[in-house]
Parts: sequence; structure tokens; C-alpha cells
Amino acid sequence: MLLALEGIAGAGKSTVRDRLLSLTADRSQPAVDLGQFSWLDPDATRTLIQLRAGGKPGGALDAARRDLGLHVTYNLAPARAAGLVLADRWIISTACLLALSGRRGVDYHLAELAAQTSAHPEVTVLLTTPAHVCLARIWRREAGRRFVEEPRIASQLAELYERAASAWTRLTGATVVRHTCRTEEDLESITSRCLHLIGEHTMPGEPDAP
Repeated sequence: MLLALEGIAGAGKSTVRDRLLSLTADRSQPAVDLGQFSWLDPDATRTLIQLRAGGKPGGALDAARRDLGLHVTYNLAPARAAGLVLADRWIISTACLLALSGRRGVDYHLAELAAQTSAHPEVTVLLTTPAHVCLARIWRREAGRRFVEEPRIASQLAELYERAASAWTRLTGATVVRHTCRTEEDLESITSRCLHLIGEHTMPGEPDAP
């Protein structure tokens, strides 16, 4: 099964991912971290890097669709066959980025990417950590501030994520779990919920069963 972690930069995706990887490490088939999908096709990668820098390159949606297809074929399908797969900044994140930099709304971009049904996660978790908390975390890092980490843009993205999460449920019928990640207690709650959902979606005898 595929569990997608979504949310703006600094929301806690990597922290939740690392905790889940640690908690599932003793399985017969430990979880696989798939990461982001936008790094296989060179042209698509350049396009999406431009988007994250605030550019408006042509053909961005086509680039995202093309790279998602490659990722499904060469990375997701083999990983899914082995068991539990974790991915961050998956379909919802890409739709939000496209909507932020394009002329069409997030619903349109989400529907276009959702046409790749084999990429649909069984479980999606949207980290709703407030933008000001996310930005405070990011600004403590040594790396320079990116376009999507400017306060106004981060707030816009947070709103887009909320809209996209609701649209994803309408499109696919799948529930999106919303949860903040500000404290250790939040992290414990999120990971516990994720493990419960993983258990619900794992049939007895499958490779990723405990």
C-alpha cells in the first residue's frame, strides 16, 4: 500500500516519515521511502524546479503528468509489490504547486494528475501545522529561503492544500487525514493513526503485515 504525506515546507513530513520508517523497521518487509516523484525526467525536473522558484514555465502540467507516469512504472509499482510505501509531496502537493504558479485552479490540476489511477495512495495524511510554525522551523535552517517559503506564499499554499484535500476526497472517495505536527504528542498521535490505517489496509499474509 501507498501512504502519502502532504503539507507545506516545515509541516513535519520528514519527521513523520522517519518515525514511521523506524516503527516499521522490524517488519519482514520494512517500509520503502519513495520520496517525491518529480525527479526522473530531466525536462520535468527542470520545469518543477522553476515552479518552486516562483517561475511560470510552459508545459508544467504535462511535465508533471509525464514524470508521474515514469515514477509509477519504475519506482512505485516495484515498491508496492514489496509492501508498505511512504511518499512525501505526492499528487496533492504537485497540484498545489501547479495551481500556485498557473492560471487554473487546484481542482483542475488535481483532476488531471488523478487520472493516473495507479498512483493513488490508499492513505493520505495532510499535515496542517500552521504556516507561521512551519516558517519558524525553516528559517532556523542554514539553507537560503525559497520562493514557497515566503510568508505570503506559504499561507497561500496552506489554503490550497486544504482545498486540494477536500477535492481529492470528492474525486476519489478517499479520506484525507488532517493532523497538525507541532509537538511530540502530535507526532505520537499522527504515527499511531497512520499505523492503525496501515493495519486496516493490510490484508493478513501480505508482505507488509506486522
